Amino acid sequence: MFGWWGRVVVRVRWWVIAAALALVVTGATWGAGVFGALTGGGYADPNSESNRAAKSIAAELGRHDPDVLILWSSDTATVDDATFRSAVSARVAALKARSEVVAVTSYLDGRAPALVSNDRHATYAAVQLADGSEDEKLAAYQAIEPEFDAPGLTTRAGGLAAFGAQANAQTKEDLTRAELFSLPVLLVLLILVFRGLIAALSPLVIGGIAILGAFVAVRTLTYFTEISVFAINVITLLGLGMAVDYSLFVVSRFREELANGRDVPSAIRATVATAGRTVVVSGLTIVLALSSLLIFPQPFLGGMAIGGMAAVLIAMLAALTVLPAVLSLLGHRIDKLRVPMPRLRRARAIPRQRAAGTVAGGSSAWARLAHSVMRRPVLYAVGVLAVLVAFALPFARVQFGGFDERVLPADTPARVVTETLRTDFPAAGQNPIEVLVTGAPAGSFATTIAGLPGVTGAQVTATKGNASLITVGYSAQPTTAAARDVAEAIRDLPPPAGATVLVGGRPAIDLDLLNSLGARLPWMALIMAVATMVLLFFAFGSVLLPVKAVLMNLVSIGASFGVVVWIFQDGHFEDLLHFQSTGYIEPSNLILVLAVLFGLATDYEVFLLSRVREEWDATGNNTTAVATGLQHTGRIITAAALLLIVVVAGFATGGVTVIKTIGVGMIVAIIVDATLVRALLVPATMRLLGRWNWWAPGPLGRLYARYGIHETPRAKPETGDADPPEPGSSTARSGGVAAVR
Repeated sequence: MFGWWGRVVVRVRWWVIAAALALVVTGATWGAGVFGALTGGGYADPNSESNRAAKSIAAELGRHDPDVLILWSSDTATVDDATFRSAVSARVAALKARSEVVAVTSYLDGRAPALVSNDRHATYAAVQLADGSEDEKLAAYQAIEPEFDAPGLTTRAGGLAAFGAQANAQTKEDLTRAELFSLPVLLVLLILVFRGLIAALSPLVIGGIAILGAFVAVRTLTYFTEISVFAINVITLLGLGMAVDYSLFVVSRFREELANGRDVPSAIRATVATAGRTVVVSGLTIVLALSSLLIFPQPFLGGMAIGGMAAVLIAMLAALTVLPAVLSLLGHRIDKLRVPMPRLRRARAIPRQRAAGTVAGGSSAWARLAHSVMRRPVLYAVGVLAVLVAFALPFARVQFGGFDERVLPADTPARVVTETLRTDFPAAGQNPIEVLVTGAPAGSFATTIAGLPGVTGAQVTATKGNASLITVGYSAQPTTAAARDVAEAIRDLPPPAGATVLVGGRPAIDLDLLNSLGARLPWMALIMAVATMVLLFFAFGSVLLPVKAVLMNLVSIGASFGVVVWIFQDGHFEDLLHFQSTGYIEPSNLILVLAVLFGLATDYEVFLLSRVREEWDATGNNTTAVATGLQHTGRIITAAALLLIVVVAGFATGGVTVIKTIGVGMIVAIIVDATLVRALLVPATMRLLGRWNWWAPGPLGRLYARYGIHETPRAKPETGDADPPEPGSSTARSGGVAAVR
């Protein structure tokens, strides 16, 4: 099915390489501007009650919440000292003179006690920026930032605008650190895997094209939609990770075809027809898994999905075009610049044995493992499932909560400001619940709210026309379940007669986020499962294998989630991983991890099943096909997993807990998936299912035979322009009903 594409790429290889170079240049210049076009927010549901409350409060009463909080402190001087007051006064005056600033509130305005710390060694000013989008406020913050520093005082900036700017900066720092860590280690491992420098460079080339191409795509999309700054991490992670996977698979197959006696053009066509088909199926499964995030209204998830989809698609296309074009030019020179090292035992040629129940020969470690799994499938299946269930058990007690300043490193100014205000400024009233009452007086309703459990006070703080704002204090931390319970209890109160009530503020935002995510999560799971099963059916012509693949994915992801809860919720390895546990898991993180891991788990499933299907088409013997498929792909899957772990590890060491959670979750899932699941559990279950692996009812069998994404079976070495035989020919078996007779 893909043989013709290999022929086309060989013929137009110079045009393909020229187009790739143009994309690289565009990505390195214009595409690099994507960093300034991304946003640091996008976590809220635009249609939620809390979001409507915020907009209505701003429209009816004017916006009161500050965008920037500037904290000035001194170890020796107090706010009563003339030098302290004059330094702050000069900074406040400079800020008020800026066109980007609407209002500045400081302790100088009536000596407001709420703006002075308990020990009087610190004070803060609340700065409100001009209305605009998050991008515009970020630009305004960066423009006025030089006005913050007060001589003789320690200055730190917090608030939403500062949080976004500092998260941006931390993301860039983490990205640089990840590249400095992962790329050298990755190159060394690639040399060890490929046993040569030329072949080892191919994944890095494809990875660079994927990342820079995704930068171009995402920057283009920022003109139409809001995309989170964290999309950069996902682009780099998936772009480089998938480039490594796909390049490893394609180059390994190309070298195998050359070793089988094909000339270079024929080897390219055979490689694209087999490994290329696998890359397409793998790439599409990951893209479909990520696309399920688009059903969520939060721009954060949608932006991450867009970034990941762009990176995977471009990595897939580069592996199908640029890599074959380069290989056609290199030919046998792909093995040049070999690195001397002890020769490891390689898998021997595997004879096809068509007798039922026989297992392919070979004395490599993977051959021995294949023999062992085929002999004891029940033991392996039960043992692996027991281990995975043990890993998954902590997820049964997961607690969800909103993110806060603790997602940033401990010394980040925005985090220091928030924590200082919480401990040293008890009257600051951080993150109150805001209740907008329209159409009736709000005094009696405020009294009712004040009597609710957990509420420390409720006052009418603004009135205009028939609209009133009630500011509600509470004893719990803003991002906890107790704070959300207060917001929900206020919403459950009957509104005053003839009035409309909207409840907003941070606890209400988190409550709406959890409800929104929970309502759409089943649909996301359904989309991922159905899309994966349909695609895998057309790839392998089986009804049972796609269902089993989805179940295997859930098992491995469950194990990963259990470890994530054990680490990030329970606080294990805090010092080692440099994070602070909040006692709960931010739900949008886990949903993003779910989509990424579901796609990656299917990725390895496709690698294994593609070779198993190829052997099944050639032999018709399930045991031989499974064992030989594992023997052929075991080393490649293990190498791909190791290389991907190196890529992900760079992000797991970053300073932002959001990305750290994703990185650790992915590392655990990759290890579990590439070892326990794909190397043991999947082959064991396929051995137990026998010929039912390839069963499909009559109509579905005929559908696959006609429209399936068929694997091209191996043929005898060829030369010239002859293509490998296509499925359905006399040398290939068809899928569906014929396959299980």
